[in-house]
Amino acid sequence: MSLEGSANAMLMRCLLAAFALVIACAGVNGARPDNNEARKQALAQLQGNDKATRLAACAVLAEIGKPEDLPLLHTRLFDEDSRVRDTAEAAIWAIWSRSDDAAVDQLFKTGVEQMRSANLKAAVETFSRIIAMRPEFTEAWNKRATVYFLLGEDDLSLKDCDEVLKRNPRHFGVLAGYGQIYVRKHDLQQALEYFERALAVNPNMAGVQASVEAIRKALIKRGERFI
Repeated sequence: MSLEGSANAMLMRCLLAAFALVIACAGVNGARPDNNEARKQALAQLQGNDKATRLAACAVLAEIGKPEDLPLLHTRLFDEDSRVRDTAEAAIWAIWSRSDDAAVDQLFKTGVEQMRSANLKAAVETFSRIIAMRPEFTEAWNKRATVYFLLGEDDLSLKDCDEVLKRNPRHFGVLAGYGQIYVRKHDLQQALEYFERALAVNPNMAGVQASVEAIRKALIKRGERFI
C-alpha cells in the first residue's frame, strides 16, 4: 500500500536522471546489449564501488529488471548514497508494477490513472478484474488495498494487505499501509510495529519515520510501554 511510496515524484526524477546516464554511456560505442545481458551487467555493477555506476544500474533494472533481481536491489536501499537509495526504491516499485502480461499491464495502468484522478470506485473494479485474471500479481492486491483505504474501507484494505504480504513479505509499502490503517483504528501499538517493520526493510521513508516518532511520543505521554 503506502501512499508515500505509490506516487513519489522525487524517486521518478532520480530514475529518469540515472537512465539518461545509462543512455549516454551506451552511446559511446553505439552498441546496445540484449536485455538479459544488460540485466546481468547491471546486477554486477550494482555491487561495485562507484556511486554513479550503481545509480545507472538501478535505472537499468527499473526498465528491464525481473522479480529475481529484487533481493540485490533491496540491499541498495541501505546504500551510502541517497540518490542510489532513491533510485533503487523506484526500481523496486517499477518491477513490482510489471506482470509480464501486456494486457494486464495496460489494465493496471488504467487503474493507476483512475486512482490519480480520484475515480476510486472505478479503480476498485479495475484492480478486481486484474486480480481475477492474475491473482499472483501482487501489486494489483496492493493497489486495491490503497484504494480501499482511500475509500475508508479499512477492513477490506487489511484483507488485501494480507494477500500482499503472503506473496511478498518484504513489501515495505504494504507494511507501511498496515501502519496507516492501525493509526486510523487508534491502535498505536500495532501501527508502531508495522511502521518499524517497514523501516527495517526500507529505512528511507521519511513519512513513516515521522509517524514512528510521533507514535512513540504519544505512547510515552499515555504512559504506555513499547519495544
